[in-house]
Amino acid sequence: MNMIRILVARHAAFYSPVIAAIGGGFLAGEGLEATYGVLPAGTRARDLIRRCEVDVVQSAVSSSWGPLEAGETDLPVHFAQINCRDGFFLAGRRPDPDFQWKKLEGAALLADHGGQPMVMLRYAAARQGVDWGRVRVIDRGAPQAMEAAFRAGEGDCIHLQGPAPQQLEHEGIGFPVAAVGEAMPEVAFSSLQASPAFLTTETASRFTRAYRAARRWVQESPAVEVAQAEAAFFPKVAPEALAGAIGRYQALGCWNGDIVIARDLYEQAVEVFLSQGAIRRRHAYDGVVVDPPDAPSG
Repeated sequence: MNMIRILVARHAAFYSPVIAAIGGGFLAGEGLEATYGVLPAGTRARDLIRRCEVDVVQSAVSSSWGPLEAGETDLPVHFAQINCRDGFFLAGRRPDPDFQWKKLEGAALLADHGGQPMVMLRYAAARQGVDWGRVRVIDRGAPQAMEAAFRAGEGDCIHLQGPAPQQLEHEGIGFPVAAVGEAMPEVAFSSLQASPAFLTTETASRFTRAYRAARRWVQESPAVEVAQAEAAFFPKVAPEALAGAIGRYQALGCWNGDIVIARDLYEQAVEVFLSQGAIRRRHAYDGVVVDPPDAPSG
């Protein structure tokens, strides 16, 4: 089998199309064996791609805008969509079926301060009429540290990707009350990137065929079945919590549509970042995105 090296910026059920490509046997069906790891802290994915130390990285189109504004060249390109909605949840200390975003005002929120998660959260909050200046926003660093702080009693609410909130619910510690993706439009959220040179290879075409099939499968299959295929990637998560997160993402439509990064969703992401002052100018779609590599059958 040929080897393909996959690196992810974050490990979560939100990225099930990538995980299922491995765990569901789709890559193996194309004669590919995969390595899978999380980007080490302090490491830049674009540097690893440039040095040919990794083939495909889970990222976001927005990850290219900062380097572009800093004058960098020879950047990786984004060639396939993973998610077309934000995949973060807000979880509180108790169930709240009547949750309104205005309840964040005056509350202590453990928020993910990563670039895109925070920009999208603030944008969604603004659309829901929240005065962000009245939210007591807490930064505890990485998601694992945030979750540990919440488990220790800090904060009224926490901002995490699935399956972490569903696991908190399983343990009776926290309860998902809102999905950020429901509070804002569809957007080019997370994507796959690689070097232009890699995308000309037969390995890239095989990967694309497998990934396209895996993404369709995770959207259309029973959540329990998808969770079973991914269980080995989440050894500390209860099966029902993992299935719950996957089912919620299916209902949100995070994996709807084709793997092509749609221009309108890209432009919506640009609008979000411009509205929050996170970028200084509009970055052209064609300078960041390419079509998936040709993947003929056979």
